[in-house]
Amino acid sequence: MEGTLWAFLPAVIAIVLALVTKQVYISLFFGIFVGAMMYAGGNPLKALFTLYQVMSEKVGGNTPIIVFLVVLGILVVLMQKSGGAKAYGDWAGKKIKSKGGALAATAGLGCLIFVDDYFNCLTVGSVMRPVTDKFKISRAKLAYIIDATAAPVCIIAPISSWAAAVAGELEGDGLMVFISTIPFNVYALLTLVMVFALCFFKFDFGKMKKNDYIAETTGDLHAGEATNDEKTEEIKANPRGKVQHLLIPVIVLIVCCIGGMLFTGFYYNWDTGLIDTELQSANFIEAFSNCDAGLSLAIGSTVALFIIAIYYMITRTVSFKEITGSFTEGFKAMVPAILILTFAWSISGIMGAKGGYLDAQSFVETNLANSNFPQFLFPAIFFILAGVIAFSTGTSWGTFGVLVPIAVTILGGSGTLTLITVSACLGGAVYGDHVSPISDTTILASAGAECNHVDHVNTQLPYASVVAIIAAISYVIAGLCATMGGVLSAVIMWTVALVLFAIFVVVVKMINKKKA
Repeated sequence: MEGTLWAFLPAVIAIVLALVTKQVYISLFFGIFVGAMMYAGGNPLKALFTLYQVMSEKVGGNTPIIVFLVVLGILVVLMQKSGGAKAYGDWAGKKIKSKGGALAATAGLGCLIFVDDYFNCLTVGSVMRPVTDKFKISRAKLAYIIDATAAPVCIIAPISSWAAAVAGELEGDGLMVFISTIPFNVYALLTLVMVFALCFFKFDFGKMKKNDYIAETTGDLHAGEATNDEKTEEIKANPRGKVQHLLIPVIVLIVCCIGGMLFTGFYYNWDTGLIDTELQSANFIEAFSNCDAGLSLAIGSTVALFIIAIYYMITRTVSFKEITGSFTEGFKAMVPAILILTFAWSISGIMGAKGGYLDAQSFVETNLANSNFPQFLFPAIFFILAGVIAFSTGTSWGTFGVLVPIAVTILGGSGTLTLITVSACLGGAVYGDHVSPISDTTILASAGAECNHVDHVNTQLPYASVVAIIAAISYVIAGLCATMGGVLSAVIMWTVALVLFAIFVVVVKMINKKKA
């Protein structure tokens, strides 16, 4: 079954089970076991061996990310104990006068934290949750805003872990090619248009609208959907906490994480996986391209934790005993996210999103290389394929890692059509990652908003899919106009996309008005 369409079966089983039973952990584990059974030829003992072998490989390779999550959990607890989070919530509550303003402030913060999507999800959630709670914004809406300003922002930010990952898949000056794809990344950019339009024009629909109505009328921010996390005791905040006790630690964390990226970018040896002080990038941009994002975040957050702990003790905001107590509390808060991530990484590993085991990558490469579609359809086709693969595997990086080289090989290394197709691969991968229940970013958005994970998936799927449909249509138009040159193609493509989006908003508002 290796290298065939059956390689995607474990993800299909896990996703369907999760949506039907709403039991994420058992659904993911069962999907992994099915994949292991397929690889083991039906031998249960060999399947268990394979399952835990894959899990150890994926967890081992992602240890820095797990460390980063734990440290971030500790920092969130410290910020709450300092009273900084509460003080910021009180301050923002006075400055922000409307529900739309609270949503826009959340989206704005998400756009500002563009360095990494993991960092974005958990930081924005912990900082803005008190503010959105005050305006009775449903946790599902908060989770959507967080998720929609995580990967979609990172994929259009030249200085980010995502830019580094994409640049590594491109020949020549990878970072400059990546920057050239940004104007054509309809899904990512239109997602941001959707987010801010929702903040100000209020055209909610589907289950999200129902959740918001329940939250506003009853105060139940979860709309009857229990969270996946165990209820923890409320953290006692320092009554003397000030806004700077939140802002300074957040700034320190951002600076240290960027510093970590520059450090590994200058000194990380990809051949040995070790720090080598004799290796140096030529400049800062090259350093970002060469960095190891997971290792950078782990190093940066650990340094930030020491600095912030010292800052809190010097200002007598949090005692040493409270700081040490925060280690177990922060770790406990991150256990659900780490557990789901472990399963999500494992199911991607058993499927072979980057080769090996069931080798889904080989199936994709073989079938795309032999396709005879008209070239003008390639951007739309690659966008759809990227969305399907990323949704099934839960990894956007693995998806564009497979599809981008294929697109460049089929269409040639340069030209407007190649650029549009590469951008379509990136946008489609972000869409699939955005809506997949087994995506790490989707999982962390749920954790950051303290929202039921399956409810988050169900409520944001229609919103993201509307943008994806418009993007797919726009890519057909862009493919037809590719011979006119990059600038004219982009102008025509965006004209179509914005007109379609405006029509959608008008129709939804008319339907909502009629129902009201």
